[in-house]
Amino acid sequence: MLFKAHANDVIWRNGRIATMNTELGTAYGLLENHDLIIRGEQIIAIHPSDHVEANGCDIIDVKGRLITPGLIDCHTHLVFGGNRAAEWEQRMNGVSYETISAQGGGINSTVRSTRAMSEEALFDVSKPRLEALIHEGVTTVEMKSGYGLDLASEEKQLLVAKRLFAAYPIEVSSTLLSAHTVPPEYKGRADEYIDLICNEIMPQLWKKGLFDAVDVFCESVGFSLKQSEKLFLAAQKLGIPVKGHVEQLSNLGGSELVAQFKGLSVDHIEYLDLNGIQALKRSGTVAVLLPGAFYFLRETKLPPIDLLREHQVPIAISTDFNPGTSPFASLRMVMNMAAVLFRLTPEEIWAGVTRHAAKALGREDAIGLLSAGYQANFVVWNAHDPVEMIYEQGSNPLHQRVYQGKVTHQN
Repeated sequence: MLFKAHANDVIWRNGRIATMNTELGTAYGLLENHDLIIRGEQIIAIHPSDHVEANGCDIIDVKGRLITPGLIDCHTHLVFGGNRAAEWEQRMNGVSYETISAQGGGINSTVRSTRAMSEEALFDVSKPRLEALIHEGVTTVEMKSGYGLDLASEEKQLLVAKRLFAAYPIEVSSTLLSAHTVPPEYKGRADEYIDLICNEIMPQLWKKGLFDAVDVFCESVGFSLKQSEKLFLAAQKLGIPVKGHVEQLSNLGGSELVAQFKGLSVDHIEYLDLNGIQALKRSGTVAVLLPGAFYFLRETKLPPIDLLREHQVPIAISTDFNPGTSPFASLRMVMNMAAVLFRLTPEEIWAGVTRHAAKALGREDAIGLLSAGYQANFVVWNAHDPVEMIYEQGSNPLHQRVYQGKVTHQN
């Protein structure tokens, strides 16, 4: 069938198109000798090149380069003040985490720094982190709050995320993670702090349109299953999607709780068991693996990869960029870690930073694939095969980054 392009369309020609569409029956959904046809901000068609009538529209010849969907980093803590490099040096010199924490270190040191910074200063320190991801081909990124832990500071973090969305050619999905840890002023009163989130922080910031989902650190050193359920019930009443940091250090059943609320994702999940996996399969919840944190913390308990495969639970991969446990603003490096540390296949990893990452954000109908009707977010690489972006680190094979149909970066 002949496809007739409109005069204002843009045709991307002579590329190897890794659509990530499983319905095509090829590895990576790869198409040879096809045109990627863009109209405005959307993909209008992918069609065999010899069946496309250009009608005088613009044609961009990519000269055999690889085209993939834009990368999606679906779990980050990108907006924060200060850093914990000095603490890490102490740990490398043999000082225990307990000692560092007793000295005022740990997550509460980041909370103090974040609270003390102005919105403008917080915006300024967040920019280079986001720019690093953009330059690697990321077109969508999730950003969590959780280093403010009071209404004003949580709002400040989310306002910075909103400003970054406005300032850069990238889609930002914001998540409320006020239930990250108990703030110092609520020490020993975790139930009261959960009440504060449920009754004040969450409803007020949701009403202002500052976030898209609610997260919780459900763990032995975080919030209990009962406290997490209370948060989710309050979110459910407001119609807010949920997700969870769960099963990272122990198995509390947090994944089953998230699945019960048909949550978007469960993240970390090193201690996830069969019951949790079966619950995820039933609910359609995505399992988000965070190999950067696994690497940086020298963990040894691997996520149950084979069981996730067996039960066909979608697996996403993300940086978990944060100051304490995964200070890596590089999704491509984390993709390599997923291969080396978790033994994921390159095709699984690419699915994990495209279509499955989109599903983890509730955006699987708009991003993560190259297909008609999807947003025109894609990357042209100086490469022939998708594995090359996982294999070689330290160089940047990005040739062109396209966001909403417009070239934003070109090397």
